[in-house]
Amino acid sequence: MVEAPLSIPESRPLRVVGDVHGDVSAFAYATDTDRFLIQLGDLVDYGPDSAGVLRRMFDLIDQGRGLFLLGNHDLKLARFLLGQKVRSNAELIATRKQMDDALRERFLAEVARAPLWLQDGPRLFIHAGFHTDMLLGPSPQMEIGRAVGVNARALFGEPTGMTQMDGFPERSLRWVHRIPPGVTVYVGHDRRSQDGRPLEQWSRAGGRAIFLDTGAGKGGHLSWIDLPPLESDMRVPASFR
Repeated sequence: MVEAPLSIPESRPLRVVGDVHGDVSAFAYATDTDRFLIQLGDLVDYGPDSAGVLRRMFDLIDQGRGLFLLGNHDLKLARFLLGQKVRSNAELIATRKQMDDALRERFLAEVARAPLWLQDGPRLFIHAGFHTDMLLGPSPQMEIGRAVGVNARALFGEPTGMTQMDGFPERSLRWVHRIPPGVTVYVGHDRRSQDGRPLEQWSRAGGRAIFLDTGAGKGGHLSWIDLPPLESDMRVPASFR
């Protein structure tokens, strides 16, 4: 039985953490806080200790101190563990070798209930890319499998239809300009910053996106942003105010 998805508690200051990718030392530093932690997905692969990152994240969940959004690497690992057809690589295999049976079962359970996006008043938290449908209601619970539609946007962003030199799909940021005024989207997935700090981009409509992936586990470092708690009248979803 899949447990109910996790949610953001009211009246708590937040810490929003970008892609971790197995960088357990940096993640330990980021989680040393009294704030409620929202991790934007991609806990695993590339870095030295994905298993250690998962254990620390699950401890936060058990203590009611944090949650993670589903990232494409997290979903890919879950599909791999279940024997589904995915594009394998050395990082994925290395992550699997770090996991014992208990961690594997806990990971699959948490992936099954991890939200694809979360809205907190005018704030929207997503792993990869925004879609206007995300303002219409909470993230659905998704069966572990191939993502389509708005779920694919949340996990992979918006593809251009072109392929990069590394063989992976090229992704567009056209979705940034669909963010409505007053809404801020916090996102990971793509390392867009050129100076090692979270990158802020404004939409033509007056919304904004903040990119928090700064290369943890891939030769960069882990970034996060601390946010104050919302006033009660600001917790109404932006699409209904």
